[in-house]
Amino acid sequence: MNQGQGNIGQQPNQMNQPTNQAGTTKPGQSLNHGGHELFDAHEVIAGIISMLDQYQMYEQHIQDPALKDILHRQTTFVTKTYNTIVESFQTGNDPKVPTQEYKMQQSNNIVYGIQAGKPKKPNASTSDLSDQGISAYMLGNAKSLTSLLAMTAVEMTNPVLRRVIADTVPNFIELSYEIFLYQNKHAYYQVPQLAEQDMINMLNSYTTVQQPPNTPLH
Repeated sequence: MNQGQGNIGQQPNQMNQPTNQAGTTKPGQSLNHGGHELFDAHEVIAGIISMLDQYQMYEQHIQDPALKDILHRQTTFVTKTYNTIVESFQTGNDPKVPTQEYKMQQSNNIVYGIQAGKPKKPNASTSDLSDQGISAYMLGNAKSLTSLLAMTAVEMTNPVLRRVIADTVPNFIELSYEIFLYQNKHAYYQVPQLAEQDMINMLNSYTTVQQPPNTPLH
């Protein structure tokens, strides 16, 4: 995906010029960031670290090779994303490795309907951990970061970091969707539907409008 240009919006002032004094900036580092943006970036980066750390803990408890494969592929991709975000955050320039496109390997066929099952309850110990629970934790990690990335992207001032964060949002949506599909396939995440007539009524509750002509500029 395309990134922004490293010099967009930068002004030649003292704040975004790296210095060589000890304890200040490193070579190639940029201070072209707003204060609120720094806090948001730290929250995003810390959240990604937390996700990767938790994925490591999940791995030892996973039984299904298919779920473990999802975890491995997502870990590899998110690690690359982490490095890209950190580099653009520190330099304010286009990263050496731009944001990539995550390609899931799950079929997107959805199973609709609800099957009766055992009521859920908290685990008594880690020995009760199951692929159903672990995949739910993974989905929670990915969905939470998706929302955080989207909220953060609209509050960035550095044009390159904003573009990197924005380009990352669709990938985390795809990560989330892949885990959902795995869960749905195994009846861990069931999808109820409305009665057919109710669904038809809701689908037909809107209509399109004619596009208005362009208003001439004065």
